[in-house]
Amino acid sequence: MPVRAHRDVAKYLLDDEEAVLAVRRHWAVLIEPTAKFLPAFLLGGWLLLLDPDNPVSSSAGLIVLVLSLGWYALRIVEWWMRHFIVSRRRVLLTSGVVVRTVTLLPLRRITDLTWQETLLGQVLGYGTFRFESAGQDQALRHLTYMPDAQGLYREVSRLLFGSDYGGAAAGGDDEGNPEPPAPPPAPPTPPRPDGGRHDTEPIPPLPQQHD
Repeated sequence: MPVRAHRDVAKYLLDDEEAVLAVRRHWAVLIEPTAKFLPAFLLGGWLLLLDPDNPVSSSAGLIVLVLSLGWYALRIVEWWMRHFIVSRRRVLLTSGVVVRTVTLLPLRRITDLTWQETLLGQVLGYGTFRFESAGQDQALRHLTYMPDAQGLYREVSRLLFGSDYGGAAAGGDDEGNPEPPAPPPAPPTPPRPDGGRHDTEPIPPLPQQHD
């Protein structure tokens, strides 16, 4: 478990709740930011060294360098701070650098799990989780760049749908607590000693009418 994940687990899980999985996204998530960062970084360096005596080009190059480095550092920190955590009760996604956001989904509400791998994902070892649930929690319905393709998929499937792990197939409430036992059935009504008959008094005769 990453060091930062230990802090998230201690902060966001209950005292009696144990984290079974806590991983950050695959490093391949940084491929796209790196591809965008390098051209801007090289352009800033070129402008800075093009004419050191020219304050305009040097200042422009320095600004481009600082902005590109700051943007790329923010992408790296976001990757480092984002964690996918699974306990025997729920699934959590922690994200954010300045403002931390925690999105959770109880295991009982997950009805289906789809694992998708692209060609590059099969080579590097990452994939995408798609959770189907009764709720509308969009942040947890589509998780990209999940590492350790086969191992993570099998472990999450076992946790979500294995009754031995308290998953969606097991009984209990949304927090994983067992459901209270059903009340015993009411005892049958004993038979009446008179066989169930209800005797009534005879209807009195109508008074006779005189002409």
